[in-house]
Amino acid sequence: MKMKTLKVWAFAWGGLGVLPLMGGEWRDLFDGKSLQGWTFDVLDDSDPAEIFSVREGVIDINGAGRSNGVMRTTESFADFEIRFEWRWPGEPGNSGCLIYCSEPRFMNVWPKSVEVQVQHTNAGDLISIGEDVQVPAPQRLVVIPAKEKWKVRLRPNSTDDSEHPPGDWNKMHIVARDGRVTVTVNDVVVNRGYDLTARSGQICFQAEKAHVQYRSVQVKVD
Repeated sequence: MKMKTLKVWAFAWGGLGVLPLMGGEWRDLFDGKSLQGWTFDVLDDSDPAEIFSVREGVIDINGAGRSNGVMRTTESFADFEIRFEWRWPGEPGNSGCLIYCSEPRFMNVWPKSVEVQVQHTNAGDLISIGEDVQVPAPQRLVVIPAKEKWKVRLRPNSTDDSEHPPGDWNKMHIVARDGRVTVTVNDVVVNRGYDLTARSGQICFQAEKAHVQYRSVQVKVD
């Protein structure tokens, strides 16, 4: 892994402070054996089992060549922490962890939510999907190409090279509390947001045209 390089706007985080951690105990959202506690939605209504499965103790999401889809917790969360590991077993691609999910299929198959990006080389970006989140002014995109209007919803992460090479496991830790969010990738804080417009909802993982695996998915609440 290359040395991590902080972008120049990192100084602007000083006023946001560090979110306090939850006082509860970590518990599994994935038991390593089944997908109990999760529901599924695939855009073309095909069989979710063709995309989402458990293989050798990990969640295997094989979205390559298939319709977009999500796996979604049956449980809702308000103030919470989630931590998990992910890797690209083959060609790296796109996925994400959606927090505070509510209205199904708000955009494409994605529910109304805030996405914490897991896409290769962009892990930790925040993307508004119907909900919104603010970041310090130096972190906001000012010039958006005409062909990339969707980026008006993008809040880029603040580091380069925080991810491990494809094939290696990465770690992500998200703290969402009191309308604020902190995202850590491989023990490096990569994004902080505030004034989230959602304060409660479910958690999703995306299947987005790529093969990705997740493990050690745990949540903690007060």
